[in-house]
Amino acid sequence: MVKVGVHVSIAGSIDLAVDRAQKLGCDTFQMFTRNPRGWRFKDLALEQAEKFITKIKRSGIYPPVVHAPYLPNLASPKEHVYSRSVDALANEIARCKQLHVPYLVTHLGSHLGTGMEKGFERIISAVNTALAVVGENDSTNDYMMLLLENTAGTKNSMGGRFEDIGRIIDGVVRDDLVGVCFDTCHAFAAGYELRTVDALDATMARFDEVIGLDRLKLVHLNDSKGGLNSRVDRHEHIGMGYIREDGFRVVLHHDILKKLPMILETPVDDRRDDVGNIRMVRMLAMD
Repeated sequence: MVKVGVHVSIAGSIDLAVDRAQKLGCDTFQMFTRNPRGWRFKDLALEQAEKFITKIKRSGIYPPVVHAPYLPNLASPKEHVYSRSVDALANEIARCKQLHVPYLVTHLGSHLGTGMEKGFERIISAVNTALAVVGENDSTNDYMMLLLENTAGTKNSMGGRFEDIGRIIDGVVRDDLVGVCFDTCHAFAAGYELRTVDALDATMARFDEVIGLDRLKLVHLNDSKGGLNSRVDRHEHIGMGYIREDGFRVVLHHDILKKLPMILETPVDDRRDDVGNIRMVRMLAMD
Protein backbone atom coordinates (compact mmCIF):
# COMPACT_ATOMS: atom_id res chain seq x y z
CA MET A 1 0.00 0.00 0.00
CA VAL A 2 1.13 3.53 -0.72
CA LYS A 3 1.68 5.94 2.16
CA VAL A 4 -0.53 8.96 1.44
CA GLY A 5 -1.78 12.04 3.28
CA VAL A 6 -2.72 15.70 2.91
CA HIS A 7 -1.82 19.14 4.22
CA VAL A 8 -3.60 19.76 7.54
CA SER A 9 -4.24 22.82 9.70
CA ILE A 10 -2.47 23.59 12.99
CA ALA A 11 -5.28 25.92 14.18
CA GLY A 12 -5.63 25.96 17.95
CA SER A 13 -2.42 24.10 18.73
CA ILE A 14 0.21 22.45 16.57
CA ASP A 15 -0.44 19.01 18.07
CA LEU A 16 -4.01 19.15 16.74
CA ALA A 17 -2.54 18.61 13.26
CA VAL A 18 -1.98 14.98 14.25
CA ASP A 19 -5.63 14.61 15.32
CA ARG A 20 -6.81 16.08 12.02
CA ALA A 21 -4.53 13.78 10.03
CA GLN A 22 -5.90 10.77 11.90
CA LYS A 23 -9.49 11.86 11.29
CA LEU A 24 -8.83 12.11 7.55
CA GLY A 25 -7.26 8.65 7.45
CA CYS A 26 -3.75 9.84 6.59
CA ASP A 27 -0.63 7.65 6.66
CA THR A 28 1.53 10.78 6.51
CA PHE A 29 0.73 14.52 6.51
CA GLN A 30 2.10 17.98 5.87
CA MET A 31 1.63 21.21 7.83
CA PHE A 32 2.95 24.70 8.39
CA THR A 33 4.41 25.45 11.81
CA ARG A 34 3.02 29.02 11.68
CA ASN A 35 1.11 31.47 9.49
CA PRO A 36 2.55 30.86 6.00
CA ARG A 37 1.60 34.31 4.70
CA GLY A 38 3.26 36.46 7.36
CA TRP A 39 6.77 37.15 8.62
CA ARG A 40 5.97 37.31 12.32
CA PHE A 41 5.63 34.20 14.45
CA LYS A 42 5.80 33.03 18.04
CA ASP A 43 8.20 30.45 19.37
CA LEU A 44 6.71 27.00 19.80
CA ALA A 45 5.67 26.33 23.37
CA LEU A 46 7.58 23.40 24.88
CA GLU A 47 4.32 21.80 26.01
CA GLN A 48 2.85 21.94 22.48
CA ALA A 49 5.99 20.45 20.96
CA GLU A 50 6.01 17.60 23.47
CA LYS A 51 2.32 16.89 22.81
CA PHE A 52 3.01 16.82 19.07
CA ILE A 53 5.88 14.35 19.45
CA THR A 54 3.83 12.11 21.76
CA LYS A 55 0.82 12.09 19.43
CA ILE A 56 2.98 11.22 16.42
CA LYS A 57 4.42 8.23 18.26
CA ARG A 58 0.99 7.02 19.35
CA SER A 59 -0.70 7.60 15.99
CA GLY A 60 1.61 5.53 13.83
CA ILE A 61 1.43 8.30 11.21
CA TYR A 62 4.85 8.89 9.70
CA PRO A 63 6.54 10.93 8.49
CA PRO A 64 5.14 14.30 9.48
CA VAL A 65 6.30 16.94 6.98
CA VAL A 66 6.64 20.71 7.38
CA HIS A 67 6.29 23.09 4.45
CA ALA A 68 8.17 26.39 4.68
CA PRO A 69 6.08 29.61 4.60
CA TYR A 70 5.17 31.26 1.29
CA LEU A 71 6.69 34.73 1.79
CA PRO A 72 10.41 33.83 1.87
CA ASN A 73 12.23 34.07 -1.46
CA LEU A 74 15.65 32.41 -1.24
CA ALA A 75 16.63 33.79 -4.67
CA SER A 76 15.51 37.38 -4.08
CA PRO A 77 17.88 40.20 -5.11
CA LYS A 78 16.16 42.49 -2.59
CA GLU A 79 18.33 42.52 0.53
CA HIS A 80 15.55 43.11 3.04
CA VAL A 81 13.50 40.23 1.63
CA TYR A 82 16.51 37.97 1.26
CA SER A 83 17.78 38.41 4.82
CA ARG A 84 14.31 37.77 6.25
CA SER A 85 13.98 34.73 4.00
CA VAL A 86 17.24 33.21 5.24
CA ASP A 87 16.22 33.87 8.85
CA ALA A 88 12.81 32.29 8.20
CA LEU A 89 14.39 29.15 6.74
CA ALA A 90 16.80 28.84 9.67
CA ASN A 91 13.91 29.26 12.11
CA GLU A 92 11.88 26.58 10.32
CA ILE A 93 14.82 24.18 10.55
CA ALA A 94 15.04 24.83 14.28
CA ARG A 95 11.30 24.28 14.68
CA CYS A 96 11.47 20.99 12.79
CA LYS A 97 14.24 19.84 15.09
CA GLN A 98 12.15 20.81 18.12
CA LEU A 99 9.19 18.83 16.77
CA HIS A 100 11.31 15.87 15.60
CA VAL A 101 9.96 16.38 12.07
CA PRO A 102 12.25 14.68 9.52
CA TYR A 103 11.43 16.73 6.41
CA LEU A 104 11.17 20.46 5.72
CA VAL A 105 10.03 21.29 2.17
CA THR A 106 11.02 24.64 0.71
CA HIS A 107 10.34 26.43 -2.56
CA LEU A 108 13.46 27.84 -4.20
CA GLY A 109 12.05 31.23 -5.12
CA SER A 110 12.34 33.65 -8.02
CA HIS A 111 15.35 35.63 -9.24
CA LEU A 112 12.93 38.43 -10.23
CA GLY A 113 14.69 39.05 -13.54
CA THR A 114 18.29 39.15 -12.31
CA GLY A 115 19.08 35.84 -14.02
CA MET A 116 19.61 32.21 -13.10
CA GLU A 117 23.27 32.65 -12.11
CA LYS A 118 22.39 35.24 -9.48
CA GLY A 119 19.53 33.04 -8.36
CA PHE A 120 21.81 30.03 -7.86
CA GLU A 121 24.26 32.15 -5.89
CA ARG A 122 21.56 33.47 -3.57
CA ILE A 123 19.89 30.10 -2.95
CA ILE A 124 23.13 28.26 -2.24
CA SER A 125 24.22 30.95 0.20
CA ALA A 126 20.81 30.93 1.88
CA VAL A 127 20.76 27.15 2.33
CA ASN A 128 24.34 27.07 3.63
CA THR A 129 23.58 29.83 6.14
CA ALA A 130 20.33 28.24 7.32
CA LEU A 131 21.79 24.76 7.64
CA ALA A 132 24.58 26.12 9.82
CA VAL A 133 22.06 25.92 12.68
CA VAL A 134 22.47 22.14 12.51
CA GLY A 135 25.70 21.38 14.36
CA GLU A 136 28.17 18.76 13.14
CA ASN A 137 27.76 16.74 16.34
CA ASP A 138 24.10 17.51 16.99
CA SER A 139 22.29 14.34 18.05
CA THR A 140 19.05 15.68 16.52
CA ASN A 141 20.48 15.59 12.98
CA ASP A 142 18.38 12.52 12.29
CA TYR A 143 15.26 14.61 12.75
CA MET A 144 15.70 17.09 9.91
CA MET A 145 16.41 17.07 6.19
CA LEU A 146 15.75 20.05 3.95
CA LEU A 147 13.87 19.05 0.80
CA LEU A 148 14.14 21.28 -2.27
CA GLU A 149 10.91 21.26 -4.28
CA ASN A 150 10.94 21.30 -8.08
CA THR A 151 8.91 24.09 -9.66
CA ALA A 152 6.60 24.39 -12.68
CA GLY A 153 9.09 26.48 -14.66
CA THR A 154 7.12 29.72 -14.41
CA LYS A 155 8.82 32.97 -15.41
CA ASN A 156 11.92 33.77 -13.29
CA SER A 157 11.35 30.78 -10.99
CA MET A 158 14.25 28.60 -9.86
CA GLY A 159 14.20 24.81 -9.83
CA GLY A 160 12.09 23.98 -12.88
CA ARG A 161 14.77 21.67 -14.27
CA PHE A 162 16.44 18.77 -12.48
CA GLU A 163 19.80 20.26 -13.49
CA ASP A 164 18.96 23.41 -11.52
CA ILE A 165 18.30 21.46 -8.33
CA GLY A 166 21.42 19.38 -8.85
CA ARG A 167 23.52 22.51 -9.20
CA ILE A 168 22.15 23.95 -5.96
CA ILE A 169 22.84 20.74 -4.05
CA ASP A 170 26.39 20.66 -5.45
CA GLY A 171 26.98 24.04 -3.82
CA VAL A 172 25.66 23.08 -0.38
CA VAL A 173 28.32 22.32 2.22
CA ARG A 174 26.09 20.04 4.33
CA ASP A 175 24.64 18.23 1.34
CA ASP A 176 23.96 15.22 3.59
CA LEU A 177 21.08 17.29 4.99
CA VAL A 178 19.53 18.09 1.60
CA GLY A 179 17.06 16.00 -0.40
CA VAL A 180 14.30 16.57 -2.95
CA CYS A 181 10.52 16.77 -2.89
CA PHE A 182 9.17 15.77 -6.31
CA ASP A 183 5.93 17.53 -7.24
CA THR A 184 4.08 15.74 -10.06
CA CYS A 185 2.09 18.80 -11.17
CA HIS A 186 5.21 20.98 -11.25
CA ALA A 187 7.28 18.39 -13.10
CA PHE A 188 4.56 17.83 -15.70
CA ALA A 189 4.01 21.58 -16.21
CA ALA A 190 7.78 22.03 -16.57
CA GLY A 191 7.88 19.52 -19.41
CA TYR A 192 8.60 16.16 -17.77
CA GLU A 193 6.28 13.45 -19.12
CA LEU A 194 4.90 11.07 -16.46
CA ARG A 195 1.90 9.39 -18.08
CA THR A 196 3.41 6.24 -19.59
CA VAL A 197 5.77 3.65 -18.16
CA ASP A 198 8.51 4.44 -20.68
CA ALA A 199 8.15 8.20 -20.24
CA LEU A 200 8.21 8.06 -16.45
CA ASP A 201 11.21 5.71 -16.52
CA ALA A 202 13.02 8.21 -18.75
CA THR A 203 12.11 11.10 -16.43
CA MET A 204 13.32 9.23 -13.35
CA ALA A 205 16.50 8.14 -15.16
CA ARG A 206 17.23 11.81 -15.88
CA PHE A 207 16.56 12.67 -12.24
CA ASP A 208 18.97 9.95 -11.16
CA GLU A 209 21.62 11.17 -13.58
CA VAL A 210 21.67 14.81 -12.47
CA ILE A 211 20.51 14.61 -8.83
CA GLY A 212 20.48 10.97 -7.69
CA LEU A 213 17.43 8.94 -6.72
CA ASP A 214 18.89 8.50 -3.24
CA ARG A 215 18.02 12.15 -2.61
CA LEU A 216 14.34 11.68 -3.50
CA LYS A 217 12.51 11.54 -0.16
CA LEU A 218 8.96 12.80 -0.73
CA VAL A 219 6.32 13.17 -3.45
CA HIS A 220 3.80 15.99 -3.74
CA LEU A 221 1.11 14.09 -5.63
CA ASN A 222 -0.96 16.60 -7.58
CA ASP A 223 -2.73 16.60 -10.93
CA SER A 224 -2.21 19.59 -13.23
CA LYS A 225 -4.70 22.10 -14.63
CA GLY A 226 -2.11 22.97 -17.27
CA GLY A 227 -0.88 20.70 -20.03
CA LEU A 228 2.57 19.22 -20.52
CA ASN A 229 5.23 21.97 -20.56
CA SER A 230 2.53 24.62 -19.99
CA ARG A 231 4.53 26.29 -17.18
CA VAL A 232 1.22 26.68 -15.34
CA ASP A 233 1.41 26.03 -11.60
CA ARG A 234 -2.19 25.06 -10.79
CA HIS A 235 -3.03 21.88 -8.93
CA GLU A 236 -6.05 19.74 -9.76
CA HIS A 237 -7.84 16.77 -8.18
CA ILE A 238 -6.18 13.42 -8.81
CA GLY A 239 -7.27 12.18 -12.23
CA MET A 240 -9.22 15.32 -13.16
CA GLY A 241 -6.32 17.19 -14.76
CA TYR A 242 -3.99 16.57 -17.67
CA ILE A 243 -2.04 13.78 -15.95
CA ARG A 244 -5.31 11.83 -15.73
CA GLU A 245 -6.11 8.62 -13.88
CA ASP A 246 -4.04 6.48 -16.24
CA GLY A 247 -1.02 8.70 -15.58
CA PHE A 248 -1.38 8.34 -11.84
CA ARG A 249 -1.67 4.57 -12.17
CA VAL A 250 1.76 4.69 -13.80
CA VAL A 251 3.18 6.94 -11.06
CA LEU A 252 1.66 4.88 -8.23
CA HIS A 253 3.12 1.65 -9.60
CA HIS A 254 6.63 2.98 -10.22
CA ASP A 255 9.17 0.93 -8.25
CA ILE A 256 10.78 3.99 -6.62
CA LEU A 257 7.89 6.45 -6.28
CA LYS A 258 5.38 4.00 -4.79
CA LYS A 259 7.65 3.47 -1.77
CA LEU A 260 7.87 7.18 -0.90
CA PRO A 261 5.50 9.15 1.36
CA MET A 262 3.03 11.09 -0.78
CA ILE A 263 1.39 14.38 0.16
CA LEU A 264 -1.69 15.62 -1.70
CA GLU A 265 -2.01 19.38 -2.19
CA THR A 266 -5.21 19.08 -4.20
CA PRO A 267 -8.23 21.41 -4.07
CA VAL A 268 -11.17 21.04 -1.71
CA ASP A 269 -14.39 21.96 -3.52
CA ASP A 270 -17.81 20.63 -4.45
CA ARG A 271 -16.26 18.05 -6.77
CA ARG A 272 -14.07 16.29 -4.21
CA ASP A 273 -12.52 16.76 -0.76
CA ASP A 274 -9.28 15.53 0.85
CA VAL A 275 -10.77 12.19 1.85
CA GLY A 276 -12.01 11.69 -1.71
CA ASN A 277 -8.55 12.34 -3.16
CA ILE A 278 -6.91 9.99 -0.65
CA ARG A 279 -9.46 7.33 -1.61
CA MET A 280 -8.76 7.88 -5.31
CA VAL A 281 -5.00 7.48 -4.80
CA ARG A 282 -5.45 4.24 -2.91
CA MET A 283 -7.84 2.92 -5.54
CA LEU A 284 -5.46 3.72 -8.41
CA ALA A 285 -2.55 2.20 -6.49
CA MET A 286 -4.50 -1.06 -6.18
CA ASP A 287 -5.51 -1.23 -9.88
